[in-house]
Amino acid sequence: MARRERVMRMSVEQPLWRALTGYRVLTLFYAIGLFVAKHEEYIRPQVAIGYFVVLAAWTFATLPKVANAASCTRPFLAADLTVALTGILLTPVADAHDRIVAGGPTLPSIWTAGAVLAFAVKGGWRWAAFASALVGVANVVQRGALSEDTLHNVVLVWVASIAIGYVVEVARASERTLARALEIEAATRERERLARDIHDGVLQVLAMVQRRGAAIGGEAAELGRLAGEQEVALRTLVSGGLVPVSRVSEDEAEGAVVRTVDEPDPRDGQEPRDLRPLLAPYASAKVTFAAPGTPVPLAAGAARELAAAVGAALDNVDRHAGADARAWILVEDEPDAVIVTVRDDGPGIPEGRLAQAEGEGRLGVALSIRGRLREIGGTAELISVPGQGTEVELRVPREAVDDVDVVKRAPKGAEGVRGKAEQA
Repeated sequence: MARRERVMRMSVEQPLWRALTGYRVLTLFYAIGLFVAKHEEYIRPQVAIGYFVVLAAWTFATLPKVANAASCTRPFLAADLTVALTGILLTPVADAHDRIVAGGPTLPSIWTAGAVLAFAVKGGWRWAAFASALVGVANVVQRGALSEDTLHNVVLVWVASIAIGYVVEVARASERTLARALEIEAATRERERLARDIHDGVLQVLAMVQRRGAAIGGEAAELGRLAGEQEVALRTLVSGGLVPVSRVSEDEAEGAVVRTVDEPDPRDGQEPRDLRPLLAPYASAKVTFAAPGTPVPLAAGAARELAAAVGAALDNVDRHAGADARAWILVEDEPDAVIVTVRDDGPGIPEGRLAQAEGEGRLGVALSIRGRLREIGGTAELISVPGQGTEVELRVPREAVDDVDVVKRAPKGAEGVRGKAEQA
């Protein structure tokens, strides 16, 4: 099924296209007016008349081409500049040399600037610099020398077109930023609305099922427990803050466009990723998750290995701490390291039990927890007091190892870690 797009269009660029359209028409009449006023001084007025017929037809026929960025294609820009350059180079054929040397106008006159400005609005200052440089060369060729007037006109067109092109680029960047900010604001408002609706309906029903199930007992108690876990998971989901907004901005014919897009899988690259979304799925009715309000960046492979170790620690809680045991996950973002503590209120581990388990070949703690941390340059410290629960402190340095082997061996997601770890 095709994704529906929510599109927001804004443009401070569009008025420039409308102004350019008017400029081309006005300068066409201006160039023709200059010729009519001095036509008797031309040595070959028929050449000028023929050019102005072509120029008028081209100007009016291509008005839709300068209506927006999508219509103003590269082939059109090339053809438009060719018309302007042809008019400049035809000037010595139609006009007297003395008039040209004295500073007489070219056949297209200031209409040429419209062709250069189209480059500026379409492609920015680099395109404008290229087009104005060609116009400058053509002016020098038609006059036969680089006079003071020619240099003045060339520099004026060059500076003006580059300035406009730069302004257009800045405007586009501003539109993208504004569009993204507006979309994020809209997404935040929508999330808050959904959170209110869910809180008023679904969450209250799940909480009621949990209470009634516990009161009735039997199979209803199990149903109530599951409802409680789903309530916690749903609260974590609607609370937001862990999922990046999936938006991308781009330029189109009518300005900045913001679309909803599929966020790429962070596992596909080696860029640092936020640890919190990897650990958040572990939260449940029996597991409390606490993390900083800001992202906790860690090397991608190291983050997944750390999440896998946390999953292994929680599996040990499920297996050995009892059905009523609770667990807590605490994430600390230190300047030089990331520390994740997994604590439970179970009966604890009897002294010597871990060494006995390793001797029996049961290497859950040794491999699934300490082994994972060792491979990424971290450490795992286990503290357990009989009758007072167990605490596992996982410390990963900020510059953790993130090699290809670690990335490939990491499980596909945090939720799949629990079932894969070997348990003590």
